[in-house]
Amino acid sequence: MAWDHAIWEYVAYLLVEKSPEATRTTRRQHLALLAKDMMVGPWDVTEDDLRAWFLGLDVAANTYRSRRTTVRAFYRWAFMTKRVQAVPTGTIPRGEVPRPKPRPTPDHVLRVALAKATPRERLMIALAKGHGLRRGEVAQVHPERDMFEDLDGWSLTVHGKGGKTRDVPLQPSTAAALRALGPGYAFPGRIDGHLSARHVGVLLTRLLPGEWTMHSLRHRAATDWFEDCGDLLVVGELLGHAGPNTTAMYVLTNRRKMRQVVEGRRSA
Repeated sequence: MAWDHAIWEYVAYLLVEKSPEATRTTRRQHLALLAKDMMVGPWDVTEDDLRAWFLGLDVAANTYRSRRTTVRAFYRWAFMTKRVQAVPTGTIPRGEVPRPKPRPTPDHVLRVALAKATPRERLMIALAKGHGLRRGEVAQVHPERDMFEDLDGWSLTVHGKGGKTRDVPLQPSTAAALRALGPGYAFPGRIDGHLSARHVGVLLTRLLPGEWTMHSLRHRAATDWFEDCGDLLVVGELLGHAGPNTTAMYVLTNRRKMRQVVEGRRSA
């Protein structure tokens, strides 16, 4: 019961801090897993307890790092609110995450998804593949509030991670589809009036065959854009990345161009 109450209080704090719904869900799930294995209450856990728990995890590196982030944030909050005298997370091993490889959705996979998609899902695909929006950003699209027109055409103010926004130019077909919708969110639902990020991700991932996910559509957008402009800074700005190193992990290198460089040939 002590763990249940502690987790509830922490998630309530995240809600007040306006953390995204997906973050709150992840933090709650991670802490529930920790609670199940601890033999003491949350405020009696020691560094040795946490170190032993993390060393015993048999999970992928990214999952390890995500859980580590949750536990560290939870105990920083506990220290800040005087629930613990010291933060017991100092000796948790960091865990190295291998550099992820770009995985843009190929044409044949995209054709399968579009053939099965409803008009609403086709619009979601267009926003992800054609404009690089994350699932949470697609969920929050509000055409009446966020679309604007300038001399070059229509653009969309995208509400990204950490409350950050960016303006993304819209393809004419996507702008027309969004303008044709009624007032309110493009994809109405129960999370503050719109669908949850998780639900959007599930809808599109179900359309994609094999192990492809909605996030691969964002990789496809990055790869296509870089092919067109050759500028990581432009692509990163469109994706809402903090720097080009992150953007580079989304762009699949053109093998044909690599061969041309090695053989000393100019691009056709």
